[in-house]
Amino acid sequence: MTRLERLSRCSSRGDGVTRLPFTAQHRQALEILGCWMEQAGLDVTLDAAGTLIGRREGTKTSRTLLLGSHQDSVPQGGRYDGILGVVLPLIALEDLKDHPLPYAIELLAFADEEGVRFPTALMGPRALAGTFDQNLLDVRDSDGVTLSEAMSSFELKPDDIPTLKRASKDLLGYIETHIEQGPVLQHKDVPIGIVSAICGIERWQVTIFGRAAHAGTTPMDLRHDALAAAAEVVLEVERFALQTDGLVGVVGHLDVVPNAVNAVPGEVRLQVELRSGDDPIRVSAGRFIATQIDEITTRRGLESTAERTYAQDAVVCDNSLSKTLANTAETVGCIAPRIVSGATHDASAMATLTHIAMLFVRCKDGISHNPDESITIEDAETAARVLREILRDFDGY
Repeated sequence: MTRLERLSRCSSRGDGVTRLPFTAQHRQALEILGCWMEQAGLDVTLDAAGTLIGRREGTKTSRTLLLGSHQDSVPQGGRYDGILGVVLPLIALEDLKDHPLPYAIELLAFADEEGVRFPTALMGPRALAGTFDQNLLDVRDSDGVTLSEAMSSFELKPDDIPTLKRASKDLLGYIETHIEQGPVLQHKDVPIGIVSAICGIERWQVTIFGRAAHAGTTPMDLRHDALAAAAEVVLEVERFALQTDGLVGVVGHLDVVPNAVNAVPGEVRLQVELRSGDDPIRVSAGRFIATQIDEITTRRGLESTAERTYAQDAVVCDNSLSKTLANTAETVGCIAPRIVSGATHDASAMATLTHIAMLFVRCKDGISHNPDESITIEDAETAARVLREILRDFDGY
């Protein structure tokens, strides 16, 4: 916890932790992490995508078990999101420094999972998997700096990213530790959980066309109120998600035109987001919601459009590796439930490269991406013990 506190000070000024990729704060965190990795007996390198790698060779095979997470944060985020998944396996490896391991280990601290400074979420694991889009090097941040320029200023060679692609045959799997970012473990009163799947996501852009009018002179029964129809859509998304197991949904953004206190809204643009660990459930829900939008607006004498603008498939965690996590948790006295991750993680991009598993650590009230993000030292200790035991006894090589 002392180390996490120290890393939390690698931050821009303001509340919480703000550590964006390829900044002075990122450099400061890498220097600290690199020093700790060396103390744990790891050989440290920084790859072309900005991933800090600590490697330890095996005594019997060069096949490698990967562990890690991301070091970056959202603006004014918490001190545990991402970085916990670097520090806990580091401590486990430190404890096993003099214990021979037959397989190789790499600890990864990815540069840019959040995609906040640039629209490049999951950059590090995508580089390893060979799925990073080099065209993204031309995107710019809010100051007009391109990703390529930012990386070059960080003494990286972004044009070399394609050379980072790993071969699946050389890997034993990837284990990521992360705070849950939700309230399930707290509700179940358990310190850790095993992720069964990382949810799929889809987003719909919806526009409802009504007719703007004077709110004082237009009778209620003669109005074509786009916002009233949008309110029905919001409630329908909530109702359907509540009644569908394994589905969550939200309308988190609306633009109202003309957005005046004395005018009947003539147009509303809104975004629907649906998430599920089961892709058929999510896809079916999206189609149903689109049908309901058409039905609601038609009944009200309005017109609408609904377009799916984003879709990301769910990622199922490897059953064998997840079972190893669960069995190891039992050996340290904890029955870890299987839960679906409602958030995306580096592991979702690593799944195209190798087997993945995730260990969740309980966080207070499920709060994350917030300065109030909080975990207990006891829960962190439980997770660290699980990681240590897995590393010591892993026989998947």
